Amino acid sequence: MPEYSYAIKNGDGTLVGILQSWPVELRGDDGMVAPLIMVGPVAVLPGHQRAGVGKMLMERLITDTESSANAHLMMIGDPEYYGRFWAFLADDTKGWRAPGPVDPRRLLMRRIERLPALPHLTGILAPRDV
Repeated sequence: MPEYSYAIKNGDGTLVGILQSWPVELRGDDGMVAPLIMVGPVAVLPGHQRAGVGKMLMERLITDTESSANAHLMMIGDPEYYGRFWAFLADDTKGWRAPGPVDPRRLLMRRIERLPALPHLTGILAPRDV
């Protein structure tokens, strides 16, 4: 999703960090489908890590999706880090499955109070056509 994917370059034009976003959906076992935006990867060159580049990319994503009608963000990531800074939690992803092996505690979704809550679905994540 180009509108929610970003890159940061340093002064000489070297790419130092990226954040990619992807259209996915949760296909409920009951046939219901919920559209989501999957965040990741978020990557920063080793020499630029701990300088706020990744945080800057995530803050931009959060700002840009705040006004979107379909801004249910999900990711596979570290719940302690992404939960602390951006409220990505595994609370609403119980019953979700992903293709391939995924530690369920790392399957995260960001709650946005202004949006209607997603139904508590049991199902599998899959690519979504946009």
